[in-house]
Amino acid sequence: MASGLVRIALECDKKQGEDAVRLLEEQSWRAYCNGKKCGFAGRKECGAKEWKLLNALEPISMGAGVMPSYGEGERTEIMYMRAKFERIVGSRDSEAFYMLNPDSNGAPELSIYLLRV
Repeated sequence: MASGLVRIALECDKKQGEDAVRLLEEQSWRAYCNGKKCGFAGRKECGAKEWKLLNALEPISMGAGVMPSYGEGERTEIMYMRAKFERIVGSRDSEAFYMLNPDSNGAPELSIYLLRV
């Protein structure tokens, strides 16, 4: 992000003949970063480890850093970024989240787009 804007697009397919789910409840996504396909993403429910990490980050209002994490027998590090995002709903098949830096000119540094095609 230090080199400029980052745009992440997550695409999923419209399912014909099934009950429609909310866009944020889709299970699997194709992932693109700055227009280049970079793999896939999936929805994951929070377990006990995730809730413990989220509770540790609760007092942090904004910023990025590294937290120690103790896994099974080894010590690892988890990078985090906490920021305020503006949510824009285009339709039931498109949403966008823009991270705005309060110190900059109002342009988003990170944009995340969710699309159902």
